[in-house]
Amino acid sequence: MPASPFDSAIYRDLFGDADLARLFSDTTELRAMLLVEGALAKVQGELGLIPEVSAAFLHRASHEVQIDPAGLAAATGRNAVPVPALVAATRDALNAPEHTAWLHYGATSQDIMDTALILRLRQVIAIYEARLTTLIRALGTLASTHADLPMMARTYGQDAVPTTFGATVAGWGAPLIRHSARLSDLKPDLLVVSLSGAAGTLSAMGPKGPEVRATLARTLDLGDPQESWHVARDRITDFAGWMTGLTASLGKIGEDFILMTGSSRQEVRLGAAGASSTMPQKQNPVAPSAIVALARLAVGLNSTIQGAAMAREARDGATWMTEWLTLPQLCLATGRALMLAGDVARTLTPDAAALRAPLNQGLGLWAAEALTFALAQTMPRPEAQRKVKAMVAEAIAQNITLADIAAQNYPGRDWRAYLAAENHLGEAPTLARRFAELVPSAETGAHD
Repeated sequence: MPASPFDSAIYRDLFGDADLARLFSDTTELRAMLLVEGALAKVQGELGLIPEVSAAFLHRASHEVQIDPAGLAAATGRNAVPVPALVAATRDALNAPEHTAWLHYGATSQDIMDTALILRLRQVIAIYEARLTTLIRALGTLASTHADLPMMARTYGQDAVPTTFGATVAGWGAPLIRHSARLSDLKPDLLVVSLSGAAGTLSAMGPKGPEVRATLARTLDLGDPQESWHVARDRITDFAGWMTGLTASLGKIGEDFILMTGSSRQEVRLGAAGASSTMPQKQNPVAPSAIVALARLAVGLNSTIQGAAMAREARDGATWMTEWLTLPQLCLATGRALMLAGDVARTLTPDAAALRAPLNQGLGLWAAEALTFALAQTMPRPEAQRKVKAMVAEAIAQNITLADIAAQNYPGRDWRAYLAAENHLGEAPTLARRFAELVPSAETGAHD
């Protein structure tokens, strides 16, 4: 087993996410940091903190200079951050000391790295939003199409009362709409620059420091936090918590898929299934299982990130390093879970006969609640409950349906017709259609 299945040649088609992985590569991180350094120099030149000609040179060079990530390893091992080595390597590569002397002016390593991280997280979020919208639309289609398709609802693993497949899908999808809304609320706080200097005071830039930060934010199309967040890691922990909540909702969908594709139920068919090395008949729910595994991983990673947020003093290297070890994996786990869930939702097919079967087979004991409320119209409800419990026991003892027992005890009513599943779907069809109406429009991206 490789140290990280996310970038394993063997496991990449199970856990890998190429679109997100490239955002957490060494090369992309260096490019993002150079972009921040170049933008900072440009802003400082415009505001007169450094020579304008040097600022223009550094801004242009930040887009062109090529730095070998491996060449930064030794110094990063000593310094715990790659920025000093990156600055030194950039100066060497450009060979223009009159200009490069102004590189990284007044900033600290964490400013550059955190802002570079935010630039990449902005792209991560854009990918999440697209995938989340695709998934919600697929679930909306399923909910609308199968709003009236009866199936057995189960609690504690046992048959409960009728619902519909559409309502079940709505139960999967409604939290995703809320997660989408929460992400929109979270973005303004997360997508901000970091520029605070050595200890969060921005003192090296003098009175122009706040203006530099605000202008840098506009240049990078990010927000200005108007404060240091070197050790105030709530932006990161909030995002980590959001990703964990989302993957938990996806994991619930995966768990239900695993149960619904089981041999004893086979209520839905997946568009793709996995094979066994020894049992030819197997059609394993691989994608749902991976979604569940990724959701469980997210919980563990989030716990570590939340615990690391208790940063010491004005800078805490341990907190920062802990984020490096966990946040990229959490981003990849979330993205892959979203991708898999979208694939499954688009290709899943419900089996109407299999879904209805538990409602039409056996002794029909699921109707006990409906029978109780029917009898409660003519007697106190506690008495009705006692009588129905007795009839359930009688149905089991005689191995006949609850409807037939009810007919024996209370003749004169067509209990078979009354206790038909379609008559006891409650709000299920409405829930399915209501969810479908909330799904973003495919044409506009807006809610209907």
